[in-house]
Amino acid sequence: MAGEETQALWLEFGRTHDKALRDRLILTYAPLVKYVAGRLGSGLPTHVDEGDLVSYGLLGLIGAIERYDPTRDVKFETYALARIKGSIIDELRSLDWVPRSVRSRAREIERAIAELEAKLGVAPDDEQIAAKLGISVEELESSLTDISRSSIAALDELWSVSGDGDQVSLLDTIEDTAEPHPAAALDETETREALADAISRLPEREKLVVTLYYYEELTLREIGEVLGVTESRVSQLHTKAILRLKARLAAAAGRV
Repeated sequence: MAGEETQALWLEFGRTHDKALRDRLILTYAPLVKYVAGRLGSGLPTHVDEGDLVSYGLLGLIGAIERYDPTRDVKFETYALARIKGSIIDELRSLDWVPRSVRSRAREIERAIAELEAKLGVAPDDEQIAAKLGISVEELESSLTDISRSSIAALDELWSVSGDGDQVSLLDTIEDTAEPHPAAALDETETREALADAISRLPEREKLVVTLYYYEELTLREIGEVLGVTESRVSQLHTKAILRLKARLAAAAGRV
């Protein structure tokens, strides 16, 4: 994709901003949108249509093409992936399809984890979290399943830094910084360190799920085969890990 023809296309588009050249670049990089839509769609409820995700993602791709500076030492694919994902997630958020009760329970669990960690100094287990919430472990597991089915509980939503009208996920910022964006309460280095530290302190199985899903790009089903558990159990572990990370990052920023 980064061949001589594509590079020439970028240079000509940068000089003229010709719409026909932009359309050729959209066609060249359209597979990125399909990839991101498929990846996000695999964790969403069945009523969310992948075709809709693709259309949301295309808006992000177009914006990335129009803003990209080929003279910077950043691959376009890296730059575009953040904006494609951000565009899809922003649109899903605007549709507000996650039930209010599920959002509320997710916040309750996140708050309970944060308070228990501050008190205990270690990651609380399911029994401690459930006791803090005044529910049974079975009810906690059921809530985690509801959250995982209804929410894009992903690292992409953990922490957003914004600038110039864009919103970029923390994970993309860590992997390859397209341009410096000031974080609201932590600077970029502190934010990176806070996330790395938060992941390192996850319980082993949750840390493994995060690593396999986000860095090895296995599906939840494939992770279940590795761990010898059901896909729904992996989904619960994933959701719990995300809520722990959100609680720790909030605490690191002084928001808890």
